[in-house]
Amino acid sequence: MEITRRRLLSALSAAGLMAVIPSGPASGADTAAGRARLLANTVAVFAGIPESNARPETAAKLAAIDRAARTNLQSMDAAGAGELFAGLVLGTNDANLNTAFRRLYEIALATRAPGGALSDLYENTAVQRRVIDGLVWLHERYYGDQSKGYYGNWFSWEIGFSQYISKTLALLSDQVPAYRPDLVPAYVASMDAYLRNGTDGDVNLASRFHTGANLADITTNRILQGALLGDDARIRKALIDQLTVFATIDPYRLSHGVTDGHYADGSFIQHSSVAYTGSYGKGLLVRVVQTLKILDGTGFAHGDELVPTVHGWVKNGFAPLIFEGWMMEIVKGRAVSRTDGGYADVAAVVEAVVDLSSLASSADAIALKSYVKHIRSTSRAALDPAGFVSPVSIVRYADIIGDATIEPADLNPASRSVAFNAMDRTVHRRPGYAFALARSSDRISKYEYMSGENLMPWFQGDGAYYLYLSGQDQTQAYGVDYFTTVSPYGLAGVTAPVEQRRTVPELYGKPYYDNPGHPLNFTSSSESQNTYVYFPRGTNRYSGGAVLGAYGTAGWVQSDDVPYRDKGAGLLPDDFVVYRNATATKSWFLLDDEIVVLAAGVGDGARRAVTTTVDARISTPNDQVSVAGVLRDGRPWTGTGTGDLQWLRYANATQGTAVGYVFLDTPGVRVALDTVTRSRRIVRTSNPDTAVTRSVFGITVDQAPEAEPARAAYVLVPNADESRLRSYTDGPLKVLANTPRLQALTHTGLGLTAANSFTPGSHEAAGMRIEGPASVLVQRERHGLTTVAVSDPTMDRDTVSVLLRGRSLWEVASDDGVRVTPVPGGTRLEFNARQAYGRSFAVTLRS
Repeated sequence: MEITRRRLLSALSAAGLMAVIPSGPASGADTAAGRARLLANTVAVFAGIPESNARPETAAKLAAIDRAARTNLQSMDAAGAGELFAGLVLGTNDANLNTAFRRLYEIALATRAPGGALSDLYENTAVQRRVIDGLVWLHERYYGDQSKGYYGNWFSWEIGFSQYISKTLALLSDQVPAYRPDLVPAYVASMDAYLRNGTDGDVNLASRFHTGANLADITTNRILQGALLGDDARIRKALIDQLTVFATIDPYRLSHGVTDGHYADGSFIQHSSVAYTGSYGKGLLVRVVQTLKILDGTGFAHGDELVPTVHGWVKNGFAPLIFEGWMMEIVKGRAVSRTDGGYADVAAVVEAVVDLSSLASSADAIALKSYVKHIRSTSRAALDPAGFVSPVSIVRYADIIGDATIEPADLNPASRSVAFNAMDRTVHRRPGYAFALARSSDRISKYEYMSGENLMPWFQGDGAYYLYLSGQDQTQAYGVDYFTTVSPYGLAGVTAPVEQRRTVPELYGKPYYDNPGHPLNFTSSSESQNTYVYFPRGTNRYSGGAVLGAYGTAGWVQSDDVPYRDKGAGLLPDDFVVYRNATATKSWFLLDDEIVVLAAGVGDGARRAVTTTVDARISTPNDQVSVAGVLRDGRPWTGTGTGDLQWLRYANATQGTAVGYVFLDTPGVRVALDTVTRSRRIVRTSNPDTAVTRSVFGITVDQAPEAEPARAAYVLVPNADESRLRSYTDGPLKVLANTPRLQALTHTGLGLTAANSFTPGSHEAAGMRIEGPASVLVQRERHGLTTVAVSDPTMDRDTVSVLLRGRSLWEVASDDGVRVTPVPGGTRLEFNARQAYGRSFAVTLRS
């Protein structure tokens, strides 16, 4: 079921709403029973039920709940005058106030969690009243006076505090009315008052703060508040608002200008322009599944109508981005600098999928359960269900794993190429590896920095890529230690000017640029801060690619960012620091055994030195790493330094991995294998000051200052042995063009020709003429079949035209919007790309 946010309140979408939210009158007894069920479901979700908590699988979770509660109670016992918890200073630090609310929630949780280890805390009225008294104390001193609150991060006041407060009140809903009947109304009134980015204390769908995962969090809080107040209208309004997050974003018909959410190609965007499936998208998935469980059987909504939509998110949005239990870096925004890592991200997704399977229809439930088993069987880190939020989810997970009738199965085929063009990301998967590419444009941010997180992000959206190899513990290859020890100017795939940039705190002495007096009003959460500091976009239009079956191509034009452009136009303050980028036009051709990279026009308008990184890989200092290769004159090469290489092989015997590099047309490359030690704090101010030592392998192509624009053509060959690398001397790859106008390649073994044209006019390559900017894949198969796929990476064109020279071909099958016309000397193909937002169109032809 797909609900469009744009038409949510129109007659068309109202019919869809009525399928989810009952419209008929209900008796007072029915709604009261529904509210009671909603609160009981909430307790079950977070504290478990007797049946779940009696299972041995939940013992570790219950023990963790017990430990947290007892630690917090001891801290309350030790509190001095003016303290709720010992040593926790309140009044100016929103993080400390959040900690206070979290600790009260953790104590309340222990009193509602049935289980033997918690016998003296379970339903302990005295302890529950201590929590209630704590809530009263916080409200009276630090929360109830709105003139003193709202310092620090807006998220704390509008979402974070409310989550803990609402859940705590729900857990103690049997005690609060009799003990402090004024507490719920007082807190709800304050939570409404702190919803300053809303309207009259309620959600504002036109607010940039009330979208995507943030909107799901706010509305779930308000659903619980409505149940606590006995306010059915509040519940219903919150549900209607939350339903908008299920909408598929139509970029040509935005509602309130909102671009946050899920797109038809599987992309997910938050913060208007950040590719964010692995962080905010994960949070949205977790929250809506929790809400579906909370609503189950209440009569307020028919959640089963929404389950197919969420299943689609998992299949097309999440599954391509999860490799052997690891969430890929390209969709994590500033979260790449956190220490918890990709396995922890996927554990949260797994819990959501486990619970979604309990709500899905039979066939979908089996597919979701099989996917859970697939992740468990392929992950290189043990998934610990004790980290799940819900004890009930732990039991469901155990039942799935223990069910011998469920076979592990991915939701995607093993070989798949995915163009997430709506968020400028590409994923290419084969048995044995996955390749993930991050681009940027005037639609999508180059990176995300915020709140002292991801301090050196400058090139993460400038063609940075990640080659994940099967069988490896990805914490040893990527994650926070990759960004800690690899130079931010030397990320794999990046072309960067040789310069030293400074982080935002270094530049301005605080985690943001502060100049509220400027006409653009630079404050910590202003739109100008987002545009110019936190997640600036590029200024290029060309970014995208086509998919043909399991093959793909992507093209991209490197650009300056918006801050550099606007500083040059005199729009920014004199003390605002901007950086100029290097230039390049790049293509990535995604095949079976190889990823081919072409780069042209590589240089710098300021005539600075430039470096292009072919790859950067890390390993532990004790790993057995070897590097071997052959020079272009045929002599063997082993070691580091600069050489005119034909091919190179990097192998990590300890991890059982290897990558080959074939240099089709590349100047001399520099190879380095260095030992690097840095603190994780250099990428995130709140990371522990833990020193990390890694061996960093790097292959770069260096250009001297004043050098003319250069080009390069090279191949990444995952899991290659030396014999495989030697075979490229005689094919099967041939570069047909590598200029800023056209980049094209043919693979004779696959019968595949791939091309990206970047400029207006006609472009000739391998018997075809492409008109204007386009991404094109042509595969000539046996039995006279030819298949063509085309996309518009500019997302601006109405029609893309390709002429296939030779004898006329006739249409066998095609997507809507494709027109085939035999003409003298060939066959003209016209693709209706109007408002397709980079989608690929395919046609199969026969001679």
